[in-house]
Amino acid sequence: MSLLSRISPSADDRSTRLAGIALMLTGVGMFSFGDALGKALVASYPVSELLLLRAAVPLAVLLAMIWRQRAALPRLQRPGLQLLRMALSTAEVAAFFVAVVYLPLADVITYYLACPIFVTALSAIILGEHVGWRRWSAVGIGFAGVLIAMQPSAQTISWPALIALGGSFSFALLMIVTRSLRETPDIVLAATQFTGTFSVGLVLAPFAWRAPGLPDLGLFVLAGCISIAALLCTNRSLKLAPASVVVPYQYSMIVWAVMFGYVVFGDVPSAATIAGAAIIIAAGLYIFIREQQLGRGETTVSPPV
Repeated sequence: MSLLSRISPSADDRSTRLAGIALMLTGVGMFSFGDALGKALVASYPVSELLLLRAAVPLAVLLAMIWRQRAALPRLQRPGLQLLRMALSTAEVAAFFVAVVYLPLADVITYYLACPIFVTALSAIILGEHVGWRRWSAVGIGFAGVLIAMQPSAQTISWPALIALGGSFSFALLMIVTRSLRETPDIVLAATQFTGTFSVGLVLAPFAWRAPGLPDLGLFVLAGCISIAALLCTNRSLKLAPASVVVPYQYSMIVWAVMFGYVVFGDVPSAATIAGAAIIIAAGLYIFIREQQLGRGETTVSPPV
């Protein structure tokens, strides 16, 4: 009996970790599918319309949960930062979908993979956090990976690539601000992100509105359902297993991006994109491991919600 009591917790812990990994892989796959669906939609509809309709569904789903948290809303910490976070979230989502209008999905995802590298650099500059030479070296190597993926020159640099990189930078700033709002309930943080994109879409969409047919309207609804389901999967994953176990699996998004890009849009990633993504992932994983060793909060690399 004592032997069983020693074995069972280990087996339970292993099962829980495997469930966390499975949920993370599922969530990342759903995020990637939603990104591919969004890329397909913005080929025919304005980005503002996608922001509006895609955010409407998650807000409707979250409405009951938001209502339960209504007492906390007037007491939200640092309302100025909350508004800044909403603006940054909206900017990075809009930048992502503007960029995928013109660039292969794998290219845009590659730029967004640089988020942990930007966060490390910004943490030292904005928050005054100590960053040792090892992580600064990883930051430099990661930036080299970004440059390899972008292949910057007078002939090849493009404004869609700069928009995608700007979206990644906005996402990094979003993570920095989120670190300062740890006491805010998760449901409120998610709701404000969707509220921001919905509000911008509500203001801008009427100027370029294209009435969707019933099939396309169904795709907009599907995109919204996927975004909230993916968010719930990744959040649940982080509750079931340690971040050090599940977060590295978020880098599988580049595999999904390449697959969806090739199957749906016929995009074949360049050697430079693949090499740059590999370098960025290696640098990001090293930074993540160092964050764990130092007992600091990890930075996730989830695609836009």
